[in-house]
Amino acid sequence: MVVVAMDNHVDVVLLTKNSQRKLRECVKSIYREVPVNQLIVVDGFSKDKTLEILNQFNQKYHNITILFDNGTRATARQKGINQARTEWFLFVDSDVVLCHNWYKKAQTFITPDVGAIWGIEVWSTIENSKTLKLFLLTTRKIFDVRGGTHDTLIRKEAVKDIIIPPNLHVFEDAYIKDWIEQKGYRVVACYNPFCIHYRPSSVWTFGGSVGLVAEAFKFGHPRLISKLLLAYGFYTVYSFYQMLYSRV
Repeated sequence: MVVVAMDNHVDVVLLTKNSQRKLRECVKSIYREVPVNQLIVVDGFSKDKTLEILNQFNQKYHNITILFDNGTRATARQKGINQARTEWFLFVDSDVVLCHNWYKKAQTFITPDVGAIWGIEVWSTIENSKTLKLFLLTTRKIFDVRGGTHDTLIRKEAVKDIIIPPNLHVFEDAYIKDWIEQKGYRVVACYNPFCIHYRPSSVWTFGGSVGLVAEAFKFGHPRLISKLLLAYGFYTVYSFYQMLYSRV
């Protein structure tokens, strides 16, 4: 395998909306694990302390650009892509923490035919090793169908002319993955690097666990939904388990 050297710094695109819960830990991990050229934040007009936290980081690093978007995840990601200037840029969700040496580990997968590198997500509540193994296998299969952008390094050339349909509040990540592959690039899914995903406590309720699946059905494409039924079923069962476990 021929590894291609990358530029020393990359732009990072971070979508936020009332993200104060884990934002500080998320941004700390970004600056710790990634050589940030510019942190591009696309904010959905947050009402909490999201912007205050970001301003504190900008006082230290002086490389944060904040854009505002009141549309969907698709329109927010489109703005981030348009703003990115480096050869590679990284999507990071505002409720994840990147693993140690995230960027260095991702670099090892770079070859001329690679257009994106995705680090698998691990839910922060998973402690049992058998549950973790099943979760990782399920999550990996989900990515093959719909992609993911929790922590994804993307070659700018592969998406420079992309126009994500603005109605895709969910499955915009599937559109991005398909676009990159249609351009002739490979999308690499990794178990390492990875990110820890701190899902909100609302997920571990009856309404939240059902909503996790219902949202996908509401906005998703039927072709994708049919392929994801079993995987989302596992997520729902785990959500119910976590809900009951947290009450003990």
